[in-house]
Amino acid sequence: MIGSIVRSALVAAVMAVVAAGMAQAAELKWAHVYEEGSDYHKWALWAADEVKKRTDGRVTINVFPASSLGKEVEINEGLGIGAVDIIYTGPSFVERYYGPIAISDYPFIMKGFDHWKKYRGSDLFSDLSAGYKDATGHTVMALVYYGQRHVTSNFPILKPEDMKGLKIRVPNSPVMLMFPKAVGANPTPMAFSEVYLALQQKVVDAQENPLPTIKFKKFYEVQSNINLTGHLLNSLLIITSETAMGAIGDDASVVQDVLKEAAANVSDAIYKAEQDLVAWFREQGTTVNEIDRGPFQQAVLPKLTEWDNVPYTKEQFDRLQALAN
Repeated sequence: MIGSIVRSALVAAVMAVVAAGMAQAAELKWAHVYEEGSDYHKWALWAADEVKKRTDGRVTINVFPASSLGKEVEINEGLGIGAVDIIYTGPSFVERYYGPIAISDYPFIMKGFDHWKKYRGSDLFSDLSAGYKDATGHTVMALVYYGQRHVTSNFPILKPEDMKGLKIRVPNSPVMLMFPKAVGANPTPMAFSEVYLALQQKVVDAQENPLPTIKFKKFYEVQSNINLTGHLLNSLLIITSETAMGAIGDDASVVQDVLKEAAANVSDAIYKAEQDLVAWFREQGTTVNEIDRGPFQQAVLPKLTEWDNVPYTKEQFDRLQALAN
């Protein structure tokens, strides 16, 4: 009788261990809108390999680039319905769910890469990430440097007046409207995957993105001028869904560690690429225009402190500005 009880207990214990292992096994989908040749995709693949190694195969990540699982708005929505488990996305798209987290993407609010790195490691970023989690249940795993955004066009843009009436493609997010509206341009929201063709067919006159993005999306093939407005210092967030992290148990901490490493590595790669690309574009025959950013800043800065029209508070704004010192 006692032997039977012991055997039953052992069987139950073994079954519990097996069940726990099965519960932790997971295959996750990581969706993003960037090309296979981009650093964002390369480091996502690296992260997938590392997660598989460090979890002994319990967690596998399949990466889907180039909007193959949806455009940016759609993959954000996909986190909530289980269509995707991990995404790269801009804070400006996350603004729909928790407004203050978009603060870093507002025009001329970030002072450079060192300011951005201080923000990445700050209590402010931790607090904003927690606010997003409270609002959605999803977890901001890491901040990724996307670069300074510049305007491309088929003629030089040297002063704000040169943008008056310009039909410029912007991402489909509210924060991206502030800069073009401030300088009198006509912002045209459009999905990232549609931009090259729209420029080629002159559906829009211009677009704005960081230099690495202009290169890997080949916008320089259909735009003759890159104007170094530097109007936004842009970031991406790596976000994981509440459901996905709950399904992998203790392995969630491994995934978080790997995603933070990938974010740091791709950020360094993008920053380095920015430093080298002005010369590269000029070698391709593209005109790269150095400009006085002061007049552009003056057009935008008053709007940054219209507290009824921005999603962040004065306290959050002051905390971010203090990090630049």
